[in-house]
Amino acid sequence: MPWTKAARIKYQRSGLRYTSDLTDAEWALIARKMPPRRRLGRPREVNLREIVQAIFYILSSGCQWRALPKE
Repeated sequence: MPWTKAARIKYQRSGLRYTSDLTDAEWALIARKMPPRRRLGRPREVNLREIVQAIFYILSSGCQWRALPKE
């Protein structure tokens, strides 16, 4: 099935830092499944979205030499 113009625009990833990063719409679907902040204990210091994006980056790139992060 060939790509249509509407599908190309919908799935375009050019505005993201990496192609494995999540769009806001994709993150909205995943964020509901993330554990909520706890009332007791130490406050969360990490951004869960960054953790998920890092996991997706490793899964998609396999840590190839040419795909090392820009930072």
